Amino acid sequence: MKLATVLIEGTARLAVLDDVGETVALPEGCGSVDDIVRGGPQALDTLRGTLPKASRRPLAEVTLTSPVNRFNRDVLCTGWNYWDHFEESKGKREGQDPKTRPQHPTFFTKGPDTVIGPSDDIAYDSGISQKWDYEAEVALIIGKDGRNIAEQDALSHVFGYCVANDISHRDLQRRHGGQWLKGKSIDRTMPFGPWLTTTDEISDPYALRIQCEVNGRLLQDASTKQVAFTFEQIIAELSFGMTLRAGDVILTGTPSGIGNAREPQIFLKAGDVVVTRVSGLGELRNRLLAASGD
Repeated sequence: MKLATVLIEGTARLAVLDDVGETVALPEGCGSVDDIVRGGPQALDTLRGTLPKASRRPLAEVTLTSPVNRFNRDVLCTGWNYWDHFEESKGKREGQDPKTRPQHPTFFTKGPDTVIGPSDDIAYDSGISQKWDYEAEVALIIGKDGRNIAEQDALSHVFGYCVANDISHRDLQRRHGGQWLKGKSIDRTMPFGPWLTTTDEISDPYALRIQCEVNGRLLQDASTKQVAFTFEQIIAELSFGMTLRAGDVILTGTPSGIGNAREPQIFLKAGDVVVTRVSGLGELRNRLLAASGD
């Protein structure tokens, strides 16, 4: 099932996409996507029961927003999770290269105010950063609480998947002692969506193709089979001594092709159009719009 949040006359509504992605059903009385995620299988069953009587609209007539909007905490993120990406950046981290490949996943967070919808403008401000970079990623949406989750049980805690772009500000990322929070947490800069695809629709999460285009030029093109640490490992490591909650969002890392590692480097600027897609999960299309201060 593909769950979306859409705007109808300025009001956010839960919507369910049909199988061909052309229309949305607008069920009544089921709450929001966030409610369904936290309600688990019973909430999904109730939702399915409402669909035959739900009103419908063409997808083209509604505006998609971020599918989830009620965050428990910061967005949880994984760095260096594709070895080709780790290797491409060697010597380009301004003295912050690790001595060896990480033996465990590398984690950081992004503030929830970074999140924007699948077609929203990215708030570009060159006064904040001169080095705006793109990072196409698969996001996991946790659907069941858990602590010290075993790898073999990890995917049972995942409700579904989304597409994300971890827009990064490389100069800020390097400026603050080697930690990444500030360079990853600028408001209104993380495209997310376009809907939430439940796990039953993805037969193999390691057969997803990830792509990122800037102004029509394909700059990232990889498969989730290339991950350094599996989704199960990420969940197990994150939940070690730390409870994951239904509704938590986890980004799983970006493959090679980032702008900072290219020669010459490619950084985003006002007017650029960034398209992020993952097979089976949909596409984001966002323009960088000069914000106040630029």
